[in-house]
Amino acid sequence: MVISVPSHRRSMRDAMLGGGRQLHKPLRCAFYDGIPGEGLAAALAEATGSVSLSRTPATDGSVSGKAVRNVLILMSDTGGGHRASAEALRDAFRLDFGDAYQVFVRDLGKEYGGWPLNDMERSYKFMIRHVRLWKVAFHGTSPRWVHGMYLTALAYLYANEVVAGMMKYKPDVIISVHPLMQHIPLWVLKWQSLQPKVPFFTVITDLNTCHPTWFHHGVTRCYCPSAEVVKRALTRGLDPSQIRVYGLPIRPSFCRAVLDKDGLRKELGLHPELPAVLLMGGGEGMGPVEETAKALGHELYDHRRRRPVGQVVVICGRNQALRSTLLSLPWKVPVKIRGFEKQMEKWMGACDCIITKEVGNVPYVVDNGAGVFCKDAGEAGAMVRDRRGRRRQL
Repeated sequence: MVISVPSHRRSMRDAMLGGGRQLHKPLRCAFYDGIPGEGLAAALAEATGSVSLSRTPATDGSVSGKAVRNVLILMSDTGGGHRASAEALRDAFRLDFGDAYQVFVRDLGKEYGGWPLNDMERSYKFMIRHVRLWKVAFHGTSPRWVHGMYLTALAYLYANEVVAGMMKYKPDVIISVHPLMQHIPLWVLKWQSLQPKVPFFTVITDLNTCHPTWFHHGVTRCYCPSAEVVKRALTRGLDPSQIRVYGLPIRPSFCRAVLDKDGLRKELGLHPELPAVLLMGGGEGMGPVEETAKALGHELYDHRRRRPVGQVVVICGRNQALRSTLLSLPWKVPVKIRGFEKQMEKWMGACDCIITKEVGNVPYVVDNGAGVFCKDAGEAGAMVRDRRGRRRQL
């Protein structure tokens, strides 16, 4: 997979608070480009009733006159992607606007809800280890009447706790980056007569296949990462005026600097010449990571000449059992076994290709020529072997 960073991108943060791209405009990814606050003041005036916004916080502490705006980002640690998206938005706010925004990233269910909201992280980890159960849960809760009744009941049960949690941060804007963080907060805002006083934005973090709970009619805006997701949003009844089309939010560190591969390899302790494969299974280190690592170790070793022809970096995430297992194995090729990484841009910049879990984005990646799909670990290893001599194709 070849990763390139196009120039002249508008940020997701500007998209959210700065008008966004209408449906008839060409799709552009929401890579962060460091443009400070383009369209932000006007959009905030539209969304919150503010007349203007300056970079320097005002001394007036009133809601109408204060310069500092509170942004509450709702997520859940069901996998690493939702928190990563939330933190990417937070970092972009801080870089562009400094103290003009106070951004809070919170897991509303874990911190202020009862069961099962406060147990979603453990339940998610259990289900992704049992794929059939996960599929049953995904498809079984897809009908609106099913998830609608379920989430309304939870909102009723934990309304007081959720109200207390949300109002603690006195949000001027609420952003959801999780499919289960729309219905309950919006129900509570309506109950407190705070709609539409507090704008509520949804940023969808799935490129293609996404659960229907992402789409709620009560949101101020719904930011879709692809045209395919827009179709799903329209099918689910959202009005075109609610929809904006942008890519996924990414950390500013991924594209603010041009990284030198040779320098990165030296810094990270990688072989300077051997093709490098980056293998990862998300924040939880899920999927056939161990099997794929073994296949790569076999395919990237020249058994006739008895020498390695490639190297492997395995990111295990929070899966300590996986990391321990891989560290205990004998390897004939250079292998780096890492846990949870906060500098993924460096490992990505140092490697020639990435192998990762499929999740729901396979059609988007394949159709756009960004990668290929392999059915099993052996096929992935063989594909890397066949292309190792043509590094541009990795």
